[in-house]
Amino acid sequence: MSFLTLLHNLLIGPLELFFEVVYSWANDLIQNPGLSIIVLSLIMNFLVLPLYRRADAMQEAERAQEARMRPWVEHIRKTFRGDERFMMLQTYYRQNDYKPTDALKGSVSLLLEVPFFIAAYQFLSGLSLLKGFAFGPIPDLGAPDGLIHIAGMSVNLLPILMTVINFISGAIYTKGFPWKSKVQLYAMALIFLVFLYQSPSGLVFYWTLNNVFSLLKNIFYKLKHPRLVLCILSALTGLGILLRIVRVPMPSKEQELAAAVIGVALLLPVFIFILRKKIGAAGKLRSFVPNRKIYIAGALFITVLIGLAIPSATIGSSPDEFYNIYAFHNPIWFIINAFVISAGFFLVWCSVFYALANDTGKKYMEILAFVLSGIMVLDYMLFGTDLGNMSAFLKYDNGVSYAVSMQLINLGGILLLAIVLLFIYKRLRMLVIPVLCAGCAALTVMSVGNILGIRKSIRSVMPQIEQAKHEEVELPFSRTGKNVVVFMLDRALSVDFPYVLKEEPQLREIFSGFTYYANTISYGGFTNVGTPALFGGYDYTPDKINARADESLEKKQNEALKVMPRLFSEHGYDVTVCDPPYAGYKWIPDLSIYDDLDNVHAYITKGRYNAESFRKQITRADTRNLFCYSVMKVAPVSLQGLLYNDGNYNEAGLSSEDAANTARETIYNAHKSRGFYSLFMDSYTVLQNLANMTKVKESDDSNHLILFANETTHEPMVLKEPEYEPALEIDNTAYDAAHRDRFTVNGRKIHCDNVQQMIHYEANVAAFLKMADWIEYLKETGVYDNTRIIIVSDHGRILNPFDDLILPDGQDSTLFHAMLMVKDFGQSGALKEDWQTFMTLGDIANLATKDVISNPVNPYTGTDLSDASAKEGKQHILYTENLIQNSHGNTFPDGTWYSVHDDIYDPDNWEVEGSSWK
Repeated sequence: MSFLTLLHNLLIGPLELFFEVVYSWANDLIQNPGLSIIVLSLIMNFLVLPLYRRADAMQEAERAQEARMRPWVEHIRKTFRGDERFMMLQTYYRQNDYKPTDALKGSVSLLLEVPFFIAAYQFLSGLSLLKGFAFGPIPDLGAPDGLIHIAGMSVNLLPILMTVINFISGAIYTKGFPWKSKVQLYAMALIFLVFLYQSPSGLVFYWTLNNVFSLLKNIFYKLKHPRLVLCILSALTGLGILLRIVRVPMPSKEQELAAAVIGVALLLPVFIFILRKKIGAAGKLRSFVPNRKIYIAGALFITVLIGLAIPSATIGSSPDEFYNIYAFHNPIWFIINAFVISAGFFLVWCSVFYALANDTGKKYMEILAFVLSGIMVLDYMLFGTDLGNMSAFLKYDNGVSYAVSMQLINLGGILLLAIVLLFIYKRLRMLVIPVLCAGCAALTVMSVGNILGIRKSIRSVMPQIEQAKHEEVELPFSRTGKNVVVFMLDRALSVDFPYVLKEEPQLREIFSGFTYYANTISYGGFTNVGTPALFGGYDYTPDKINARADESLEKKQNEALKVMPRLFSEHGYDVTVCDPPYAGYKWIPDLSIYDDLDNVHAYITKGRYNAESFRKQITRADTRNLFCYSVMKVAPVSLQGLLYNDGNYNEAGLSSEDAANTARETIYNAHKSRGFYSLFMDSYTVLQNLANMTKVKESDDSNHLILFANETTHEPMVLKEPEYEPALEIDNTAYDAAHRDRFTVNGRKIHCDNVQQMIHYEANVAAFLKMADWIEYLKETGVYDNTRIIIVSDHGRILNPFDDLILPDGQDSTLFHAMLMVKDFGQSGALKEDWQTFMTLGDIANLATKDVISNPVNPYTGTDLSDASAKEGKQHILYTENLIQNSHGNTFPDGTWYSVHDDIYDPDNWEVEGSSWK
């Protein structure tokens, strides 16, 4: 990351991000990219109006002072020469409290306009939502307008109109100004004409609207009673919009809401004017003198909290999640960049507002900085701490939502704290700066500790990164020996599979010889609880793991992962392991756990085959979203859902080039999206390359065991239907509407309505289609009949697909439904469905070793893997959201324990046992 990038993110990045969030909110509400530009222009102009008004006042004061001094300045210049003239001018300037640099005040408005223009240009010129969108007479907001055609040539009208309006506005504004001031404005207008002439019409339309606003503002301030006129116009506008909404039906609800937003924006000056009058009349703060140090201390505290403390704590809690060994980016740079953006917001641009504010405005900003510092700490430390599992893309599995009661509690806490902090500010003002500085120091120390922990984690994984670059993955198969494959699809949904078969009926023949065991239970709702029994057998169910309380969870996880590799290798099998879940109790598997075993080859495939263009990008928590995530965490809980925006963090949409080359996906609804989700692509591309990894040994009669884990079904994205493949632009609206019947099998309908339900279904279809391609390849190469294949998942997902599978405590039991399909040696015929046989993840090791290893015994515990007695009676299941970064002890943290037997589809067979294991 270069210095220029950091400088851009400090000065322009905050403005561009603010543009994007405002536009995203507007477009989510209006669903019209063109109208959203109008809303963006209105809101931005009203927000920066005080800034420009103050800048104009400074310019007027500077010009007035120049006018007063001009006669004597000209006299001194005519009368004196050389050093004597210089000394006289300096003395005269000092007597009048004037510095030559004060002349720059005359250019404040122009200097402010430049960064806002750059931010608007960078945001709107590449906005994908504008491409191809016609708005009024403009055929395409993403291209030059070309509205006039002369002699076969197209002329762009909007830039010319923009310039004419700019000239008129400048003529009104500079009336009575010296000629040099007029030339400056007119020259700038011509520069904008040349620079924007070939720009997308959406950008030119936005800047034209700004010029219209500037024109109206200049006319407005030339009036004798501008505030009265503003109140009348705003009131009439708001009343007209209100009557329009109430009495005249509009084409859509979204447009009604848009009109309401515009009305509020126009009425806002009225409320601000009244509020200022009321506060000014009260005069409660007039006894306080502005103290710039208080504002700086508050702004610095907020900057460190949002830009450094929260990002470093988020990444530091599990550093391995935030980098890919095949696309390594140091996550410390994510923190640095988030800090730079935060500094740009709160130390640069908020300070610009502070510097240009009058004394009253400075008082309010000081108070706001102090009070917000406390409120942000309250929101971050006490609320939203149990939102569940979050991916490296800062997306929560269960989204962000709060009960009304929690929102009220949060609001009450904020009001109470605000009262306390206002009292401290008024009565104990001398404590404000020391408290803020102490807090800032404490946050900095904690952040440095987090960053040092991240560096340590990076150093520990670097050997694996270097090793992965120089090795080729091979999945060896023998035509004459026996091949055993255990393929874990993380979070594959068993309940979706019958509906997948209905939509893709060819899978029944492709998966010939397989039996689908629908009545299969997992021992937990997350990978760290479900995988030990899957790989190691019944000795590693959560109750058995907790019973061995003198051994670490890491040791028991590693042991479970090594049961089958050791057992098979000791019986002469060549063993290949790919992506063993949580090996070494790390997100990036520590393959060294297999170093003490012979004939065991371990690989990491996740991310290996992702597009080269993705590898050049920041492929985890990109800096934009990391900053936005921090802002969400310190916001009142009633606003967090709006800021979270289903994990999109109000991204308005990337340009086509950026979306194709980055790892960010913007999901608009359950049917539409843009871009790619790198975590999905990291695993999906592995499934695409299974045939390339497969190496058939022509003259090899040895036996092989392959253990493979893949997360395609765990990290879903919107896929193009009916192919169920990734695409840059996806709109499945028509297909989904025409094929709703695919979600009904034998009269039983599965809910597939919201985003999470739909994308998980699509990811499951995509995974099984790619697995089917591999199955066909194994058949073509002649290794299918002598291969035993077990396809299994470690757990399900809380999606509430059926109303009648909710447990007494409100839990969705399908979270614990495991996907299980088994094909034995020499089996053929269309896929069979078994809805009766009760299976568990503890059966996998027995299924893998059956008839190929006589008397299979767990080499670490001595337990007979084929002993069926372990499945007799109730099976104890644990639900706990404490993942590996929080579970480095010896037993699983308390959660909710359930028991079930025989039929997992019968809620009467389930019992809620309690919150702790005994």
